Amino acid sequence: MSAPAQIPSLPAASRRRTAAHAGAGTRLHWWALALPALAFGLLLLLLAGSGEAHAAAPDASGLLQVSRQLLRAVG
Repeated sequence: MSAPAQIPSLPAASRRRTAAHAGAGTRLHWWALALPALAFGLLLLLLAGSGEAHAAAPDASGLLQVSRQLLRAVG
């Protein structure tokens, strides 16, 4: 009959360090930020190009109007 193997335990400081870095593996990929930004940009261009759908002011472009509206809504 063999003796039970004794598994060495980690020191307390090492256990805390391991627990603190447990979430480090959950980083976002580059495309997780790039795809929503790209979708927002494309939707903004679609809104800006819709000048033919309504009576737009002749002196300002569609993108300029949309950006002014966004700035007015945010600021």
